[in-house]
Amino acid sequence: MDWGLKNRLARIIKPQNRRGVMLAVDHGYFLGPTERLEVPRKTIAPLLPYADSLMLTRGVLRTSVDANFPVPVVLRVSGGASIIGKDLSNEKITTSVKEAIKLNASALAMSIFIGAPYEHESLVSLGNLVNEGEEYGIPVLAVTAVGKELEKRDARYLSLACRMAAEFGAHVVKTYYCDNFEKVVNSCPVPVIIAGGPKLATEMDVFNLTADALKAGAAGVDMGRNIWQNDHPVAMIKAVRAIVHQRATAKEAHDIFKKIKSETAKSAPKKSKK
Repeated sequence: MDWGLKNRLARIIKPQNRRGVMLAVDHGYFLGPTERLEVPRKTIAPLLPYADSLMLTRGVLRTSVDANFPVPVVLRVSGGASIIGKDLSNEKITTSVKEAIKLNASALAMSIFIGAPYEHESLVSLGNLVNEGEEYGIPVLAVTAVGKELEKRDARYLSLACRMAAEFGAHVVKTYYCDNFEKVVNSCPVPVIIAGGPKLATEMDVFNLTADALKAGAAGVDMGRNIWQNDHPVAMIKAVRAIVHQRATAKEAHDIFKKIKSETAKSAPKKSKK
């Protein structure tokens, strides 16, 4: 692994503890204006100081992130299907490596669809993207996406998907948490980060998911809806960050969340009574 590629990876997964907090805001590329991400700039701005990196598309990066803020970018470069389309797995590379270099991306991200109709195409695209990224010292993050027809997310399936991603040359893999997650991590020779997935019922569910995944060997999180769809997104990302970087327990993270939430409520301007 050359110096440039190592250096870019170190921006995302911090070398001090080999962990990272990635903020996922790329949902619009197939979901459109997702709830509470309708105006990306408003959602992203208050969370930037607490994210080790941002995962997003070039369109949102250009329009909605302050270029003066030195946050590492994990650039989503695949797409081509929508939530209302016939097949979510029919993605192709939509952003060139040359464009990623212009945007100063620290890594490239694309989805692979193991067991779905377009499995072959997504895996070949991953191999090609790794080839091209390595020419310029840019690492690739592979997302083990699960299409509508593949709702089972067990250790056997995710181990297969993550290992294949690593075998094709991905430098980091993003996947879902599941029971026996140690099996997934131990069988994948590159760092594994967990996806937050759909919004969970309670904050404690989020903290338990994060703590359990890290205990099982995950290198960090790439969380979106469970942070910015919360009524207190800054408190959420700070609490998640405490688990990732300070090794806080789920309960300690919940206490941090409640404390920040309370302090924010006290400092908020009171509405005048008419």
